[in-house]
Amino acid sequence: MPKRRYAAAMSYRVLPAAEAFWRPSNMMGVDNTDLAKQLGSTVFGARLWRLKPGEASTWHRHATQHELYVVLEGTGRVRIGEEERLTLAPLSTLLVEPRTLRQLFNDTDADALWLVVGAPLEAANTLEMTPETLADLYPDGPRALPPEVGG
Repeated sequence: MPKRRYAAAMSYRVLPAAEAFWRPSNMMGVDNTDLAKQLGSTVFGARLWRLKPGEASTWHRHATQHELYVVLEGTGRVRIGEEERLTLAPLSTLLVEPRTLRQLFNDTDADALWLVVGAPLEAANTLEMTPETLADLYPDGPRALPPEVGG
């Protein structure tokens, strides 16, 4: 549990790296840690994603959420829409607007570590979504891979 500290004019929470809870994602099995949830944020989402060689996140879009992607380690590879493929160096950033399809993937020989921050906070529990919502957010299904990693 993150330590809560309160200063006179501001409150803050610290999540030591060694205490972050990592788990495989439900859809693609990619190691990630939900920083925003562990820190108690209710206004934005934030996760670290570690993509091993050959892994990808979901091919998805958001209804209202903007997402900021930051490559922390390795080479960042991402597809945007049907045609665009980007290669980003460490500490490069990408902002993706709502309704735009996107997918992180790793077709390199080394791990890639991403920080992904999204706002406004949007429900992400696929078990609670209607079939219509699922089809809109994951148009090729929640486990679609890009061609670069075997899709």
